[in-house]
Amino acid sequence: MSTGTTSEATPGTVSPASPASLAEIRAFVLAALREMNYDTSEVDDDTPLGPAGADLESLALAELGVRVEERFGVRFEDDEAEQLGTMTVGGFGAAVAARLRAAAAGGPA
Repeated sequence: MSTGTTSEATPGTVSPASPASLAEIRAFVLAALREMNYDTSEVDDDTPLGPAGADLESLALAELGVRVEERFGVRFEDDEAEQLGTMTVGGFGAAVAARLRAAAAGGPA
């Protein structure tokens, strides 16, 4: 995934001045999982992204992270990619929302 931070929105991203809602982030994550050919019919906020839940492997986790980076303009460090597998869908959405709030407040995304 990407390194560094950005506070400017790129095309197709949410502007830091208007952070996405948690519901919007969740909807995007579920849509991305479906596009990646994962069954989301039983996925909810408490579903882990990794093997114990949605069953994303490391490459799929990296792809999800990149899709979220591109859509919302947030950045995840390479070492954070490994942690995605231990997060739930809701926890991941909350982490993205927190980065968007920080960017809106002038901090790193």
